[in-house]
Amino acid sequence: MKLYTSHRAPNPRRVRWVMAEKGIEDVEMVEVDIMAGEHRTPDYRAKVGIPHVPALELDDGECITESVAICRYLEALYPEPNLFGNGAREEAVIEMWTRRAEFYLANPLMLTVRHSHPALAALESVQVRQVAEHNRLGAEKVMNGLNRRLAENEFLAGDRFTIADIVGVVGLDFARLIKYRPPEEFEHLSRWLEDCRARPGATAGA
Repeated sequence: MKLYTSHRAPNPRRVRWVMAEKGIEDVEMVEVDIMAGEHRTPDYRAKVGIPHVPALELDDGECITESVAICRYLEALYPEPNLFGNGAREEAVIEMWTRRAEFYLANPLMLTVRHSHPALAALESVQVRQVAEHNRLGAEKVMNGLNRRLAENEFLAGDRFTIADIVGVVGLDFARLIKYRPPEEFEHLSRWLEDCRARPGATAGA
């Protein structure tokens, strides 16, 4: 298998982090220069279908896109350590928190960066400062709720590290491109961030 990835983009890091947690070493890494537009070339689009990274090319040539879908596929092939849940209840809880982390935290922070960092103007037809500000404020409202959640739980989905934590931390780490830090009063969120960043997989996935 081949993973088309980019160290300039946050979503491929989710996959690399999952691979690091699971000790997956038999996937070829293919770096795609998104700033040079390599993801938009006819050859890439013909192979992958859309101008996005990451993409996982299987041995038969089929490509899977969308980072969480790729991670779920890898979970099926390499089930330990488990990151997506055991049994219907835990699987549903982890899915819930993964979607919350992606839709309400990571995606708004990515839009904040993409619409405010000068170097990323190449990825947007037009950068809109109001879009960045609106999404930052929305993400901080969610951080407030996550802070309360993390006052009572070690990790987002409960008492163990899962894909939900990877999605949330990668989104927050991407915002460091604009020197963003969560508000200081979110002490439990900060504790969780540091705990996740201290994992060996966090460095390997970066």
